[in-house]
Amino acid sequence: MSAKVLVVDDASFMRLNLKNILESEGFEIIGEGTNGQEAVQLYQAEKPDVVTMDITMPEMDGLAAMEEIMEMDPQAKVIMVSAMGQETYIKKAIMSGAKNFIVKPFKKEKIIETLNKVLAS
Repeated sequence: MSAKVLVVDDASFMRLNLKNILESEGFEIIGEGTNGQEAVQLYQAEKPDVVTMDITMPEMDGLAAMEEIMEMDPQAKVIMVSAMGQETYIKKAIMSGAKNFIVKPFKKEKIIETLNKVLAS
């Protein structure tokens, strides 16, 4: 069974990049969000196995969205995706319940390794 992934990033090329990498490895992309509000709605509707969540997004950032998702489902597996130099956000994300993080620009191997590690936990 392939894991169901929700990809959330306000940059369409980032979503496409992640989607292509994950689909090539057999993951099923069940939804794409462009901001935190969409992430929360899609999580509720689709119940993905794991979420990749950008931190910096319009309307609602990734940290706020993750906190809402964790309130709905304490077992949620959220992987934060952030640009270099956002260490303070990453620490806050991990303390708020993120299972792991991926730093942009990312490598395919790192993404697959991180998702598999989080899904196995």
